[in-house]
Amino acid sequence: MREIKSAAMVINAKSRKGQKLYKRACAAMKGLPYEVDARAIEDPKQLEAAVRDVLSAKPDLVILGGGDGTISGLVDLLVGHDVVLGVLPLGTANSFARTLGIPLTVEGAVEVIRAGYRRRIDLGMIDGDYFANCAAIGISPQIAETVPHGLKKVLGMVGYLGWASYQFGRFKPFTLHVDNGTTKRKLRVVEVRISNGPYHGGTWLVDEAAVDSGEIVVQAVRGHYKRKLAYNWAASFFGLKERHHDTISFSGRKVTVDTDPPMPISIDGEVLAKTPVTARVAAAVIEVMAPPPPQVVDPAGTASSG
Repeated sequence: MREIKSAAMVINAKSRKGQKLYKRACAAMKGLPYEVDARAIEDPKQLEAAVRDVLSAKPDLVILGGGDGTISGLVDLLVGHDVVLGVLPLGTANSFARTLGIPLTVEGAVEVIRAGYRRRIDLGMIDGDYFANCAAIGISPQIAETVPHGLKKVLGMVGYLGWASYQFGRFKPFTLHVDNGTTKRKLRVVEVRISNGPYHGGTWLVDEAAVDSGEIVVQAVRGHYKRKLAYNWAASFFGLKERHHDTISFSGRKVTVDTDPPMPISIDGEVLAKTPVTARVAAAVIEVMAPPPPQVVDPAGTASSG
């Protein structure tokens, strides 16, 4: 494991909040034992070019700052490079950071980077596209695909939630066809989650998913009525055991997914695909700065990693 001697940071600073968080991140990184080439990118369309540019200098560490969509959209570029990923969770849900146990404050996330513990993890894949945490089929991509441009900026969260409620009223259950190589099923469902990690939308939803399991998990919320989805989300938010009553999961290194009718797929919040697709796991494909696993002490008093 080589020592970290150089680092670059690329932050999605599209919003006024992003600029403020960028300044906080730069301040928090003072005192690191290496220089950080820090860049705040205000135009999201330039993020990919910025990451390619910093990678050309062959840094040991690349720190990505943004929400789940930003990190998931850029992580493809790191695959195949001898580079460690650092995560600054600057989004709303920050599901990938939650999965890794990274604190959701800028200063807390920088302390994880400063500590220097590394973890090798899996990424998910939808056809040829890598993703960090979770893809979804159902109401989430329907909202993301149809929301009027600038609605949230103009009317705020109230406007966005109003649009989400409108789309929920129009949403209909659909038929899922899933095959993980050993089990083939046809189900009537209200949502499908293709998961590399347990969190989706900032809520723990998929118990079977882990970023170091070597498998992708497809979880279906079964139901002929969309109220089943509202109940499942509420039960999951409050951590109730009833959240499992209407779910069924399929795991494997490769799982094929189709729907009737064809449905859009949001990948960590961005609508990037449409059924049918093949979901895969890219096992242990990337190394990331993360908190060390908790120490478990057995009755004899011997500590071990849990």
